[in-house]
Amino acid sequence: MDGRNGRAPSRWHRYVEAAVDCPRAGSTPGEPSPGDSASADYWPSQPTSRSGPARALGQKIRADVRRRLLPDERDAAATESTRRRTDLRLAPAALLVWTATVAAPWLTPATLLLAWGGLAMCAGALLAIVLRRKKAAGHWRHSFLTTLTAALMLAAASTAHSAVSSAQRHDEQVAGLVEGRASVVAEAEIGAAPRALKTPGPSGRAERWAVAAVALSLTSGGQVTHARLPVVIIGGQEWQGAGTGQVLRVTGKLRPPDAGRVEAAILSASSPPVRVAAAQDWQQAPAALGKRFASDAAWLAPDARGLLPGMVTGDTGGLSEELETAMKTVGLTHLTAVSGANCSLILGALLLAARSLRLARRPAAAVALSGLGLFVLMVGPDASVLRASLMGAVAVASLAGGRAGRGLSFLCLAVIALLLVEPELGVSFGFLLSVLATLGIIVLGRCVMGWFPASVPRWVAAAIAVPLSAQVLCGPVIVVLQPQFSTYSLLANVLVAPLVAPVTILGTAAVALLPFAPWLAAVLIGVAGFFAGGVASIARFTAGLPGAAPPWPEGVFGLLTMVLFSIVTLLAVWMAAHPAGTIKLVLAAHAGIVRLLDRLPEATLRRGGPSGHGRLRVCNLNSGRNHQWPLPSNDRRRRQPIRRPGGT
Repeated sequence: MDGRNGRAPSRWHRYVEAAVDCPRAGSTPGEPSPGDSASADYWPSQPTSRSGPARALGQKIRADVRRRLLPDERDAAATESTRRRTDLRLAPAALLVWTATVAAPWLTPATLLLAWGGLAMCAGALLAIVLRRKKAAGHWRHSFLTTLTAALMLAAASTAHSAVSSAQRHDEQVAGLVEGRASVVAEAEIGAAPRALKTPGPSGRAERWAVAAVALSLTSGGQVTHARLPVVIIGGQEWQGAGTGQVLRVTGKLRPPDAGRVEAAILSASSPPVRVAAAQDWQQAPAALGKRFASDAAWLAPDARGLLPGMVTGDTGGLSEELETAMKTVGLTHLTAVSGANCSLILGALLLAARSLRLARRPAAAVALSGLGLFVLMVGPDASVLRASLMGAVAVASLAGGRAGRGLSFLCLAVIALLLVEPELGVSFGFLLSVLATLGIIVLGRCVMGWFPASVPRWVAAAIAVPLSAQVLCGPVIVVLQPQFSTYSLLANVLVAPLVAPVTILGTAAVALLPFAPWLAAVLIGVAGFFAGGVASIARFTAGLPGAAPPWPEGVFGLLTMVLFSIVTLLAVWMAAHPAGTIKLVLAAHAGIVRLLDRLPEATLRRGGPSGHGRLRVCNLNSGRNHQWPLPSNDRRRRQPIRRPGGT
């Protein structure tokens, strides 16, 4: 059973679960499930007149198919019990590490050093207590202290990393160049793909590009300063072709960044980049494939030509401004660049393909992860792509395995690992949205899918539950960044859901086939472009509907109102999926209110004697006089006096 009103899952769903789930402990490969009553519906008993090797071979084949397609009831019960347990032990560690990375850009190196010392001392003291205390003396307390110790140790490591980076930023020589807005000649290593800026700069150039890099040396006034400083280079169109891993020389002027930013400076380039060293081969080859894919898709329609490279390789250079605005209006911007959804689709497709070739689970997982790694190299191994790949892998592991508790643990591990490697992700809204979307899919996704009745196909329930659960948690953050409400965001995401998988899978397969079979790659590009055009059409249609982007309050008030709206949305979905339960709740609430109102007059309004069976009476408790309220002069009528009970 799939847990939705006792309905037997489809064979395809059983195959997917057999491909990704772990075998039950103590089972033998190929062993039939004892007592599996559901198998009789799909695999009727065969005649038993055969004997010898033929019969043994037939039993072995049927047992293998049953093992793949029909997991027994005990496995389902174990899965349900595992799904109900949510492991929160890694959550404090993830929160502490995240807090340390968020606070680092605002603190000085001395303050960070003091914070590191305090965290290390607390972790050492708790570790001593844990080592002295016997586990049997208090299992819950021992587990809590162990979890807190690990969280403090990881937070101390993150604080130490941030302190080293802060010390480089606050170096006297570097800080003097930045604060003095000095003109420098810099050698920098490109760390991410260039990003187009929509607003013109102070010089009046309409087309500008921002490139994240690491400054290796700064030359100003005849003095050379060697350091590894995170900077953002802003230049003209000549920076569009900068590739990840290249070392470039550039002339420009430094200026300090905004408060709370992780980069040490912003370098406004005044000259074209000069290549000092090329990227390594393992970085150049996949990136060249991505550029070739964009050029080979130039024969498609305008919308498909601009959207397809963005959905497959993250190249948004050909995306028109009108289509980009439409996708932003209806909440489809996560499709215009590589996101966790792309990585989830690629990882799931590779995993199923490997299992279809009868590979064992571990080799199949190795093949899928290797393919995902090549995809990351093709797109560019910057921080955002690494974040998307990890979050996509976590979502696939959670949804495919059906283990919400384990999926939450994987998410916490991914957050800790990413923040320890790239602390600047802690202040990135993209990272926050990615974590919230993955958390919503893990925690709410299967719960919302279980609300739908058995008559709704599983893929339809998933197409609604996944974007809804992600948007419920991401909505409050989105309105802080962009104070408007995407009215048709859920509708647009549900409509494009069947089109995203063909675009991503066929487009990625076309990229891999470009060096070997260009003609077959061209066919796949055409099919993927057709589906990409459908995504663009849906985005334009929903963005053109009335009330597509009404304004929303800004600041904290807008965030709180969106939180309330998200709760109301989940409640409305539950009520729509459970009409009988909704009626019962309404009747129960009505009965409770009636009982409350029936008691209120007796407790508050009764003035001696019985309350007249709960009827409300208006009394003037100040004096015994009759009062009149004059009406406007144009009305000749006067209000009749209200008399006290028993009065005149």
